[in-house]
Amino acid sequence: MIQPLVLLVYERLLPGGQLVNRLQDRGYRVQSAVPSLLAEQCQRDKPLLVIVDLEPPSHRVPLAIAALRQHEETAHIPVIAFATAENASLHEAGRSAGATLVVNDSAILQHLDQFLEQALQVD
Repeated sequence: MIQPLVLLVYERLLPGGQLVNRLQDRGYRVQSAVPSLLAEQCQRDKPLLVIVDLEPPSHRVPLAIAALRQHEETAHIPVIAFATAENASLHEAGRSAGATLVVNDSAILQHLDQFLEQALQVD
């Protein structure tokens, strides 16, 4: 049986490292990705989902999300973005770039199953 792939972009060990473990516990195969190569990696590896950390503040991650949305081969891939609750501008940048969901980093681990279900819901 093939495990579905999740690409994870993160620099902060918390919650990034914990997300890797939680996703693997749920039967996902997890690979790290870097913002500058995210669209290319998605085209090549065909992940089920992408999860990105919008911090530390940089325009690289929102630009990577926007690049996914610009390519027909990757535009459909759900993206869950997260950042600290205090950083409303990063939340807005994630939404503007086309993230499927933008959530607080304090909630992503606690409500991971709900966020996965919501992001993967087919319209």
